[in-house]
Amino acid sequence: MRIVMFYHSARSDWNHGNAHFLRGVATELLSRGHGVTIYEPENSWSFQNLVAEDGQMPLQKFRAAYPSLKIVTYDLATFELEKALDGIDLVIVHEWNDPQLVENVGRYRRQLPNCRLLFHDTHHRMVTAPENMSAYELQDYDGVLAYGRVLQQMYEAGGRVRRAWTWHEGADTRVFFPRRDQPKRGDLVWIGNWGDGERTAEIMEFLIKPIQALSLRARFHGVRYPADACDALAKAGIEYAGWLPNFEAPEVFGQFKVTVHVPRRPYVEALPGIPTIRVFEAMACGIPLICSPWCDVEELFNPGRDLLVVRNGKEMARALRSVLHENELARELAQNALNTILTRHTCAHRVDELLAIDAQLRSSGAKTSKI
Repeated sequence: MRIVMFYHSARSDWNHGNAHFLRGVATELLSRGHGVTIYEPENSWSFQNLVAEDGQMPLQKFRAAYPSLKIVTYDLATFELEKALDGIDLVIVHEWNDPQLVENVGRYRRQLPNCRLLFHDTHHRMVTAPENMSAYELQDYDGVLAYGRVLQQMYEAGGRVRRAWTWHEGADTRVFFPRRDQPKRGDLVWIGNWGDGERTAEIMEFLIKPIQALSLRARFHGVRYPADACDALAKAGIEYAGWLPNFEAPEVFGQFKVTVHVPRRPYVEALPGIPTIRVFEAMACGIPLICSPWCDVEELFNPGRDLLVVRNGKEMARALRSVLHENELARELAQNALNTILTRHTCAHRVDELLAIDAQLRSSGAKTSKI
């Protein structure tokens, strides 16, 4: 099968966590013999910030980490869509794209009755910025891949698309696997961006204050940390190490004893059941994981066995102390989580699901009618 994917960026994961999963899916499809071409804008926001901050070296590392990915850059004003889609069987357009591109692909798809076209939503903007999402013209799409059941239900209730499926993210286990031979350099590592005000209070309560109270050796990786955030880290004795290429995260996880997931507020209050990619990746790397309040309504994991979920900062401090001092608890959490990932939540599992959706569309004729 010939597949085209439109991403905001595959080359850069600077403040672009969706790139992690998208790279893994493309790699898995290629491994099964499918032809995959990824299109991304020449100067996407994530790419521009990456180069401005770190130069060309991260791009060289990316090419070495993902040598099989075929990436074509384009200028939307001059992009020849008919050439890109000639003879293509399946097109996936990720939601972090220009609305004009989304509309152009949908309009051109009318000329390709045998091509299946899917919109892929991996963000919380249906809740936090519905006016932005309404700019996407989806009437010519066969359906939406939504990375949580609640998001799927929103699309179905909105009536803008014929169909929607839940398609969670998953771990690229070619890259994310335990590095148990790494020497330990500290107690806790947190890999995440500050959060644009969506989890500032939560980071203070569930990370910074417990780390300070327990005098842990901790390191933070991420971007867009404002000055007051860096000051708070420094006062708590936390090392801030800046942006980390996602494919280097497994090595870093292997150097620490525990990590923490702090969901952004929309995933706690309005979109329960969406864990985001960091949870899958940490579990795949065999590092014990503790999560601030989050409801796993889709039963993706086994709370208490795969990860610990705490209700407040005091419980976080107690959980961290237990994991760091009870070796058997830490070992069991890490192994249970890894087993769950390998059994249910890899990019290979997600590609199986994608191909089943594509087969469903093919069997039904994949003809999209106006809504």
